[in-house]
Amino acid sequence: ELSADAGSGYTAGNGGAPGGGCPGWMSPLAPGDVEGECQPALAAGLGMPSPLRGPPEGTSWGSRPCPSLIAASPCRSKAEMGHTCRGTINLATANITVEDSCNFIISNGGAQTYHLKASSEVERQRWVTALELAKAKAVKMLEESDDSGDESVSQTDKTELQNTLRILSSKVEDLSTCNDLIAKHGTALQRSLSELEALRLPPDSTDKIKQVNERATLFRITSNAMINACRDFMLLAQTHGKKWQKSLQQERDQRIRLEETLEQLAKQHNHLERAFRGATVLPASTASTGGSGKDLCCPAKGDLSDEDDDNNEFFDAPEIFPMPDIMGHKRTGSNISGTSSDISLDEQYKHQVEDTKKEKRTRIPYKPNYSLNLWSIMKNCIGKELSKIPMPVNFNEPLSMLQRLTEDLEYHDLLDRAARCESSLEQLCYVAAFTVSSYSTTVFRTSKPFNPLLGETFELDRLEENGYRSLCEQVSHHPPAAAHHADSKNGWTLRQEIKITSKFRGKYLSIMPLGTIHCVFHSSGHHYTWKKVTTTVHNIIVGKLWIDQSGEIEIVNHKTGDKCILKFVPYSYFSRDVARKVTGEVMDPSGKVHFVLLGTWDEKMDCYKVQLGTGDNGAEARPRAHEAEDNRVLLWKRNPLPKYAENMYYFSELALTLNAPENGTAPTDSRRRPDQRLMENGRWDEANAEKQRLEEKQRLSRKRREAEAARATEDGTPYDPYKPLWFERKKDPVTQELAHVYKGGYWESKEKQDWSLCPDIF
Repeated sequence: ELSADAGSGYTAGNGGAPGGGCPGWMSPLAPGDVEGECQPALAAGLGMPSPLRGPPEGTSWGSRPCPSLIAASPCRSKAEMGHTCRGTINLATANITVEDSCNFIISNGGAQTYHLKASSEVERQRWVTALELAKAKAVKMLEESDDSGDESVSQTDKTELQNTLRILSSKVEDLSTCNDLIAKHGTALQRSLSELEALRLPPDSTDKIKQVNERATLFRITSNAMINACRDFMLLAQTHGKKWQKSLQQERDQRIRLEETLEQLAKQHNHLERAFRGATVLPASTASTGGSGKDLCCPAKGDLSDEDDDNNEFFDAPEIFPMPDIMGHKRTGSNISGTSSDISLDEQYKHQVEDTKKEKRTRIPYKPNYSLNLWSIMKNCIGKELSKIPMPVNFNEPLSMLQRLTEDLEYHDLLDRAARCESSLEQLCYVAAFTVSSYSTTVFRTSKPFNPLLGETFELDRLEENGYRSLCEQVSHHPPAAAHHADSKNGWTLRQEIKITSKFRGKYLSIMPLGTIHCVFHSSGHHYTWKKVTTTVHNIIVGKLWIDQSGEIEIVNHKTGDKCILKFVPYSYFSRDVARKVTGEVMDPSGKVHFVLLGTWDEKMDCYKVQLGTGDNGAEARPRAHEAEDNRVLLWKRNPLPKYAENMYYFSELALTLNAPENGTAPTDSRRRPDQRLMENGRWDEANAEKQRLEEKQRLSRKRREAEAARATEDGTPYDPYKPLWFERKKDPVTQELAHVYKGGYWESKEKQDWSLCPDIF
């Protein structure tokens, strides 16, 4: 039995009459049948007709049945319809051998072999001839045709498509050139004809007629060139159009299948999670207080969601504690429309400013319990960068990215202690602990901060209380980048420029901070640099969100050459290690380890001094350092969260004060951002509308700058691109990287209350 392979011509399948022979209805062919009817189908890669499938469209086979059947083995699934069926042989790579006068063999090198028997030697010769011709055409099709039937677009295909696009572009340019020439010569020809008609004297007509003929000849030549270019263009378009269409359809089908599969997996995960919760009885104390367990994958804080399987609706954690009356914010019973207050936002802002003059606030309005169809929003975000997706404030926390960046200074006392160290290696231990401490605020902070507007700033003046003051500015919008500078009178300076890139992968979200952090100690001149690790938010679709940090940080002292390697171990279901584990080694320029660091990025970091004996090296001494408990030094321990933090976005004591209204700040300060202020006060619907207004205002500003740049380019006049107000881009002498460095002037402007240079962004 023979079958047609839709990909590369003619193939053979198993089955048929007993004994391996051809079916009885498969009559001998006349010599003209193979060449006239069956052979074109073989060459076109369409195969021969069958009782079930019939002849290809537009092909007539006559009265005699063509010697072919469909493959006996059907496709296993719908996805195999575009590929060959089981039990088929590709003729382009097949071996056709003659066994005796009536028998011949078709094989693909060992995996599939078919023995076929004809009724006579003449019939066998006709079959072999037809198959050899079909094989030759199939090989030619593989070499020359782009429609090879391969559904997967390989790297070679992509390169070929790019080359084809370049050829088509050149053809389009040829068409454009020919069009210009035709227009030019056509105008000249028309003018010559008009002059010919105006002539009255026959002697003058000879030269004009000659000129007309010359121009007509040029016009004909140009027209022929244009026609040839059009013909080449159409030929290429026809040759590659079918493959492009197939590739596009394949991508669309694959996207649909992935979305359906992901949605189905989400529902199955949801069912399993609810079944697990139903089978697990939690103690009452656990459900009410919600301890901070180490298992990130188990529900905590009493967060028993009531997802709707059909609508895929997801809800935030229910509020357990009542809202204090002193906050001046009461939610409606539905928790949907937020608050309706007769006091305007400006008046409320001024009232809060007066309250915060005396003492720092310790509470913010509790988070409303808004319902949200998460899947309807996130299914269109797969593979995209999160900063370019318009997201409602339902996913946010009432802080901007600039304020989150300032939270790195929560454990600034580690740098104060490091500045007092005489040993550079001991100082490096405290710098490493400070690096790890910046991640402790992310344990339960699963909401994303507001993306700052271009030119937005945030200051934190703690010079009197803690000896430092900090300034952040959004220096770029695409890609989003923020510059940060902090000075301390205790002898250190911290600066960084962070670019945040993020990708939504369906079940988890990866956040990759790019940029270098610099810490310089004034007295010793020690200059440390390091980069941040990748943050991953898991269970985006269903389940309780949880955050993990993974990667490696290398902290380098550029003055002494000392180095510390910190390893953030990713969480694993099968690992026996403690969750969120961090290990580190502090070594001198020669590579000898002097201190070993051990801890977790959410709890604490310990330091062990390596005691090297005779013949010992770092690798042998590290295990013994952990065993010596009296050798342990606690470098850092996380501060406890405020009471009822689970209802206030899990903010730390520092985070609760960051967005508190404050007098004298710049007009661009994040505290003055209206959508963020509305969200903090629980008015989420108004915050969403205000967020859209601000984003549209920012888009218009960007378009205006682009238009000014385009006009300057056309006029040849100099145009200054956007420049940050308080930072300037310089090449760092240590890392040789271009980064935004604080150029000064902010605190002087604040002292004078001169904000005339600040743009209007809110």
